[in-house]
Amino acid sequence: MANSTTIAGFDEATEARCRAIIAGEAEAETAEELMRSRYAAYALCEVDYILSTHAPEAQDDVDREGIEEWSKSSEWLGLEVVESVGGGKDDETGEVEFIAKFRVQGADQVHHERASFRKHEGKWLFVEGDMVKPKPIVRDAPKVGRNDPCPCGSGKKHKKCCGKA
Repeated sequence: MANSTTIAGFDEATEARCRAIIAGEAEAETAEELMRSRYAAYALCEVDYILSTHAPEAQDDVDREGIEEWSKSSEWLGLEVVESVGGGKDDETGEVEFIAKFRVQGADQVHHERASFRKHEGKWLFVEGDMVKPKPIVRDAPKVGRNDPCPCGSGKKHKKCCGKA
């Protein structure tokens, strides 16, 4: 692996650790560390590493061409780990919720996922990921109907005051 691309959002130590894991010089010690190294592999277009870190039961769902295309066509902007549950050095399973930020054709995108990991023969592997849907917007004030009094206090109907389109 001779990729000189830097990984956006990673400090020097994290980037060096991820590169060592991808190169096979070190093993991911936690589920979160594996997840970070997989993000780095997308940023560095290390498709073989991404494929090799899938659990055996997840191998049939892998689209090598799709992974390679997404990896190459995206500008990787950063990674935010939202939450890690389990996945420690002594655990057998873990879950990591993360947000990967990237840009495709000039448009900023986010990939928000809750990923499951498990150890297989002593190594952390990716099992599956579920997209996290955005939370619905909850109105903090009651909805004002067209014929209701305007909330600004003018005494007019909403449709004749602040509700004019």
